[in-house]
Amino acid sequence: MSDVQEGHEHPEDSAELSYYAQRAQAIEALLEEKGLCTPEEVQQAVNTVESRSPADGARVVARAWVDPGFKQRLLADPRSAVEEMGYILPDANTQLAVLENTEDVHYLVVCTLCSCYPRNLLGRPPDWYKSLAYRSRAVIDPRGVMAEFGLELPGEMEVRVMDSTADMRYLVLPRRPAGTEGLSEEALARLVNRDSMIGVTDPFIPQAVASA
Repeated sequence: MSDVQEGHEHPEDSAELSYYAQRAQAIEALLEEKGLCTPEEVQQAVNTVESRSPADGARVVARAWVDPGFKQRLLADPRSAVEEMGYILPDANTQLAVLENTEDVHYLVVCTLCSCYPRNLLGRPPDWYKSLAYRSRAVIDPRGVMAEFGLELPGEMEVRVMDSTADMRYLVLPRRPAGTEGLSEEALARLVNRDSMIGVTDPFIPQAVASA
């Protein structure tokens, strides 16, 4: 082995790793040592999470828009409903709640402590969701936050801010845009954007998607 190879330092072995990264490595090593999982299983789980994106959550929303039975199951038992579509929530102790926006109530999701988020349906949380500014202002001034995203709600509409935790994650089921009665489920899914499933915006309207 050459001197260069001997001196090579893998990024994961760097002392510059954050506290949480080092903690994750230690937990992974302990699980492997006790025979509870293999490195391949850990990597497969990581790859599964990394492959998720808002398009997955959009498919769930679109299915709920076109299938009343599925929508009922999604609101009553989200874990079982999303499993019907092939989305497995790995941690049985972490619950998923689906919040339906209506003509009278609009939901906004935040995690005031860190960045808890339904990653298996939406992928990685956006940077603004993790920011201290959003985490504080979403609670104090939710209408002001939504206005900055371009969403102005009627004054009589109730806004409910839901705080995600390590034990509870939320997915907003936005209202179906008007004039979409003739669209297919696939076309409807293209109207659902990530931010509408957090609650800071509404879904796209068909004209906006067509002109994009």
